[in-house]
Amino acid sequence: MSFRFLRSIVALSLGCVFCSPAFSATDTASADKIFSQIQPLAASSLVADVVAAGPRLVAVGERGHVLVFDGQWQQVLTPTQAQLTKVFFVDEQRGWAVGHDATILHSQDAGQSWQVQMQSPEIEKPFLDVLFLNAREGMAIGAYGLFYRTTDGGVTWTEEFHEELLAEEDSRYLAELKGSDQQAYLTERASLLPHFNRLLALKDGRLLLVGELGLVAVSEDQGRRFVRTAFEYDGSMFNAIETQDAVYVMGLRGHVFKGDLSLGTWQEIDLPVQSSINGALAISDKALYLVGNAGMVIQLNHDDSSRIVTRRQGENLVAIAKDNQGNVWLSGSQGLFILKP
Repeated sequence: MSFRFLRSIVALSLGCVFCSPAFSATDTASADKIFSQIQPLAASSLVADVVAAGPRLVAVGERGHVLVFDGQWQQVLTPTQAQLTKVFFVDEQRGWAVGHDATILHSQDAGQSWQVQMQSPEIEKPFLDVLFLNAREGMAIGAYGLFYRTTDGGVTWTEEFHEELLAEEDSRYLAELKGSDQQAYLTERASLLPHFNRLLALKDGRLLLVGELGLVAVSEDQGRRFVRTAFEYDGSMFNAIETQDAVYVMGLRGHVFKGDLSLGTWQEIDLPVQSSINGALAISDKALYLVGNAGMVIQLNHDDSSRIVTRRQGENLVAIAKDNQGNVWLSGSQGLFILKP
C-alpha cells in the first residue's frame, strides 16, 4: 500500500471564516444513479473501516462496497461506486458512510439500505471521517481541510473553512489575496490546510481533530473553532482514541503519543515496530489493540508496555472492531477476518 493511498484512507462561526451555500441531499435526486455491484469476494477486497451498529457490524470499502455482519458477512447494494473510507453509527439504526468524490451516504436501517446525501466529484477531495453528535448534528472531514457540517441529519450540508488551523504565514497570505483577488483566494485556500484524518468526540464533550503535519487540535464548541494543542511531532496522525484517563493519537511510522485528559502534554510511546498505526480498539480498561501496516496487531497496555499480538504478512490493516459475540474483527487491504492471536 503506497503512502499516497494510506493518506487518502486514514490519513485526511468564529472558526468558519467562509461558508459555501448549503449542499442539499435533494441536489442528487435528478442525477443518474450509479450503484455498487454485488461481488462474491467483496469481503476479501479492500475494507477501509468496520464498526458496530448495535448487535451487527457494518464495514465499508472500495467501489462503494458496504457489508453487514449478522453471523456472516453479506454485501448490500449502495447508490455509489466511490471508494468509501469511514462509517459511523449514532445509534443501532442510523448511520453515515463517507468517501471519495466527496460522498456521504445515510442509512436508517442498520446499514441494510443507503441513500446519497452528498456526492460532488468536482470537489476532487475525499472525505476521510464522519462524526455525529446526535441524530441531527454531524460533521464530515477530509483531505486538504475538507469540512462539512449538518444540523438536520444530513438533509443539507454546509462547508466550513477553518482558517484558525492554518500556519500563520498562510493565513497572512490568504488575507492579502482575499482583498485583491477573490478567485485566487478561493483557489489557494483549497489546498493550504492539512488533511483532516480523524474527528473524535471526547467524553467531556470536546472534539479532538488529528491530521497531517502533526495536527492535533481541540474544540470546545462542537467543532466551530479549533485550537492546536502543544504537540511537537510534525508527522501525520491517522487516528485517536480515549481511554479512562488518557488520550492516544497515532500515525506515521509507528508514532503513538499519550496525553492526559487536559491535552496539555504528550508523551511518545515506544512500540516494537515502526509500521504506521491506523486503528485502535479498547479491549479492556487497561489495554488497547493497535493495527497498522505490514499486518501489525499490537497490544498497548496502560503502563505503556506493548507486545506484538500477530503479524499478517503482505497486507495493511486499517480498522478494528468487536462483534456482539466478543470476536475481534480486522479490516484492511485484503478484507475482513477474525483476529486469532
